[in-house]
Amino acid sequence: MIPSGGPALTAWIVARGRELGFAAVGVARLERSPREHVIREWVAAGRHGPMEWFREQLEARLDPCTMLPGARSVIVVADRYADGRPDRVDDGAAPCGRTARYARGRDYHRRMKKRLLKLHKALDEAFPGQGFRRCGDLEPVLEREHAERAGVVRIGKNTLGIAPGLGSWILLGELLTTLDLVPTQAAPGVGSDPCGACTACIDACPTQAITPWSVDASRCISTFTLEERGDGSACLADSVGDWLFGCDVCQEVCPHNAPTVRSRVAGIHPDFDGRGASHDLLTVLGWTEADRTRAFLAGTLKRVSLEMARRNAVHAAAAAIIDGRGSESGRQALAQKIRELAEDPAQPDLVRHAAQRQLARLGA
Repeated sequence: MIPSGGPALTAWIVARGRELGFAAVGVARLERSPREHVIREWVAAGRHGPMEWFREQLEARLDPCTMLPGARSVIVVADRYADGRPDRVDDGAAPCGRTARYARGRDYHRRMKKRLLKLHKALDEAFPGQGFRRCGDLEPVLEREHAERAGVVRIGKNTLGIAPGLGSWILLGELLTTLDLVPTQAAPGVGSDPCGACTACIDACPTQAITPWSVDASRCISTFTLEERGDGSACLADSVGDWLFGCDVCQEVCPHNAPTVRSRVAGIHPDFDGRGASHDLLTVLGWTEADRTRAFLAGTLKRVSLEMARRNAVHAAAAAIIDGRGSESGRQALAQKIRELAEDPAQPDLVRHAAQRQLARLGA
């Protein structure tokens, strides 16, 4: 029996969300962003980089009722998708490029929304006439701000949500509703600094994209490899390291991601199986559209075009050669492939230009 309202209903929502496998659940009142002026300045300065959809959806993001007229509350859920253990690197193998942990395995959008739908249906049946809408990071919702008010996360210097005791290896989902729900307790010190004097993420970022509580997406490796559809900046092209799709550096060094009792108990939801953690770079350089489709069919990377994937592989291949990763024969094969791509006028401009740049960088 679902309670009719008050704290009991909120307690039922939290308990039901945990039963559905979410690592954390909270409730908050919907509010317009208190950081509106900061967000507007960030966009005006072009720090959203190639993510034009963010600028186009800005007003909707700032007004949460755009997604559901009359909405009063938001239920926030979080999945833990990784534990941050280091990826295995075999120096004797063919050089590979890594995928950010959140983008490995199956499409988390569908997986999370499928479980969130069960909570949605239960509340919809119990409260006919009330409105509900499921959201995630595909919708224009400032989900980390809602999650912070709901007590699910605090926002770190790298702008990621840090769940107390769980760290930042989390993905968020939301259920907006016209119900007037009693909020859960906000995260301790909401709006304050959870990082103290630590600057590990800022110091480790390969492109200096992070300043406290702000990320310049135009300098971010993750944005470059997943969103940039042109050549991008020379700095980004030469800084991808072994990242083929996305980047986890700022999370890999974050002290909040050290194992805790709570994180060990929470574990990782089985929906996140970690498949596609890396790809052989020489293979990606020779991908066809059919290869790309097979690789991305069930995952979150479908927006990465074939030309983008091969461009990324060119830059990661050059980094592998320079860093001495993989076997000597593997590096020689990559160098030869880069030379072929640079000299082939039939190649797409995006791939050929990347190969020409890296060929020059390798001193060929």
